[in-house]
Amino acid sequence: MSQTSAPVGPDPVPDTAPADFLLAHELARPGEATRWTPLAGGVSSDLWRVDLPGRSLCVKRALARLKVAADWQAPVSRNAYEWAWMRFASRHRPDSVPELLAHDPEAGLFAMAYLPPERYPMWKAQLLHGEVRVATAAAVGELLGNLHAASAGDAALAAEFATDDNFHALRVEPYLLATAAAHPGLSDILQGLADRTATTHLALVHGDVSPKNILVGPSGPVLLDAECAWYGDPAFDLAFCVNHLLLKSLVVPGRRADLLRSARVLAEEYVRCVDWEPRSALETRAASLLPALLLARVDGKSPVEYLTDDRHRLFVRTVASALLRAPAPTMADFLDAWAAAIEAPTGPGSGRPG
Repeated sequence: MSQTSAPVGPDPVPDTAPADFLLAHELARPGEATRWTPLAGGVSSDLWRVDLPGRSLCVKRALARLKVAADWQAPVSRNAYEWAWMRFASRHRPDSVPELLAHDPEAGLFAMAYLPPERYPMWKAQLLHGEVRVATAAAVGELLGNLHAASAGDAALAAEFATDDNFHALRVEPYLLATAAAHPGLSDILQGLADRTATTHLALVHGDVSPKNILVGPSGPVLLDAECAWYGDPAFDLAFCVNHLLLKSLVVPGRRADLLRSARVLAEEYVRCVDWEPRSALETRAASLLPALLLARVDGKSPVEYLTDDRHRLFVRTVASALLRAPAPTMADFLDAWAAAIEAPTGPGSGRPG
């Protein structure tokens, strides 16, 4: 989900709750002309660009049932945790999130500034169009590592974001456990990763650090869509983001080397920020979780939409399964293995259309 996604459909006025929310928080005035434009890009929330005389903003509302083919439901209370995560990030890195305007936790609604796409392009769109800048990946890794470091060991944050049920519903079950059900031969390994992830509580996790939720702003990356926020295992965020760069390396073959370099630099910049535990411990968890997340984007509840070639899906299944059974000890080792597999005689970089 991105607040800069393309508008979809006509200009329907939503039910009265979002409009009443704007009036109650004096973000709109009675009788004022208001244009609501739904924004595309997400499965878990309704998102609108709201144009008012002389200004625009975004309104977001969490959905109880996510917009995917599988039956995937999650508590709408996650909207309040997303708001709280964005407040945390704004205290430490003000340019890393949109300006926050108003929040109604009971209605599951909040409003934030609208960031125009001409100044804040979505990182996913850039990558899929072959616009790959390693410096952007480095900035994402540095930002993520610094936010984790700022939250590590904070008992108040741990209590505020004790959102284990939300994280289970949004991440552990649809990614790890659903994938375990699809791959019985790997189920013990995937169940073990799910258990380890669920019981590791070290820092404040965003939970959806994906290029579709990252805008490339003039002052650095801007993070969106933190409704999975959870005080848990920071290795999840690192693996989750690197995962997307690896998947894109399959479908943007002309920039494959730059995408793989971006994945490597993002991980390196992130690891430099790790001061709350031994860096080797975090890397081991991230490197062992990464193949599970790769497999989840093929056979979990939220398959990535751009991986349409059966050869690419088979490649992910083959490489991810091997690295689940024999985990790489570090992120660098994992990335070496992925690159070697791509360039192998039977890999997608072997000279066949990729």
